[in-house]
Amino acid sequence: MLGAGVLVVAVAGYALRPTSDPRVDGGVAELEESFPGLEGEAVVGPPVDTGSMHWSVLVVNVWATWCEPCRREQPALLRVQEDYGALGVEFVGVNYNDDRAAAARWIESFTVPYPSLYDPDGRTASSLGFPFLPDTYLVDADGTMRFVVYGETSAQELSGLIDELLAERSASR
Repeated sequence: MLGAGVLVVAVAGYALRPTSDPRVDGGVAELEESFPGLEGEAVVGPPVDTGSMHWSVLVVNVWATWCEPCRREQPALLRVQEDYGALGVEFVGVNYNDDRAAAARWIESFTVPYPSLYDPDGRTASSLGFPFLPDTYLVDADGTMRFVVYGETSAQELSGLIDELLAERSASR
């Protein structure tokens, strides 16, 4: 009987082990994937086409009005966008599986200056491979997705990732 108890403890310990997968726990993951490009109808304003944009770093944030972590991180995104806009860092939102009127109110209430694609069926977000909200992808000037932040990000975290990509770009010139 003692053997069975040990087995239960061992299995429980394995199941409760900490994971290191940021897709599960949130956090930053490095990527080396081609950015698929995004285009389509915006929540408000003209259509969005990242193929016609020029950036040193592109930040793509997948969000929804019903997502509380998205609400908490929006001020940080705005702060970073303001701090890095003059350096060619562009931002695009992807409004996932949401009510368009609610998304338009969000953009107005937060005074979001960058475009957000309207993605009512989640196809655009799926093209990025996102697992949950919010997710933030960083694309380098060559069109390679280099980082993804799974879950809520902060201004400090996002700024550090942008700084890394900008430094790499400067070093390669």
